Amino acid sequence: MTTDHPRSHRRSRRRLLRLMLVVGAVGVLVAAAVFAVPQLLPAGPRPLFQMPVGCGETWQIGTYPGHGEYDVDFFPLDGDPWGQPVLASYAGTVTVAGINGSLGGRTPDNPDGPRGRGGGYWVKIDHGGRWETQYLHLLEPPLVEVGQRVAQGEQLGRIGSTGNSGAPHLHYEQRRGWEKVETWFDGQPSGITHDDAEYTVRLTSNNCPA
Repeated sequence: MTTDHPRSHRRSRRRLLRLMLVVGAVGVLVAAAVFAVPQLLPAGPRPLFQMPVGCGETWQIGTYPGHGEYDVDFFPLDGDPWGQPVLASYAGTVTVAGINGSLGGRTPDNPDGPRGRGGGYWVKIDHGGRWETQYLHLLEPPLVEVGQRVAQGEQLGRIGSTGNSGAPHLHYEQRRGWEKVETWFDGQPSGITHDDAEYTVRLTSNNCPA
């Protein structure tokens, strides 16, 4: 009768452990490459983004010192801002639909309630070609879900003041890859770039049904 030597068992276990570590490391590298390589590719052409509000409506958009470069706030010129529809600027796929930070307690019934943190209820849309838009401070949970394909002009939610917000408005961003860029609407730059001074402009939305 023969018996296995304890040393051979230890060698086998060490070889198995080394193999598992190698396989694990390869898996991590492959996963990192799948995520990182697309981010290193050049962005595609800028989509023909439209304003994230209703067709033919004129809104005031602007920024202020400390707001963040290229960040844009939308305020309606007509009607109550609370609950006004927020629309997709361009077709794409929803990648985030939830809460950024904390909601706070500002509502139409309690507009001076406590502020929250971050963006409150928000939505992110991937438009392809490494282009993305973000919509923050929504009144209530978004009307869309992660993975959902949305059309240009489809309603994402309603204007509110959740998160770190002092009044009902829409905080909006356009991003190319990992960086924010100047917002363009209907093929024209908004003119909102730096936040070293208060700046506002009135624009009319061409986010109209095809």
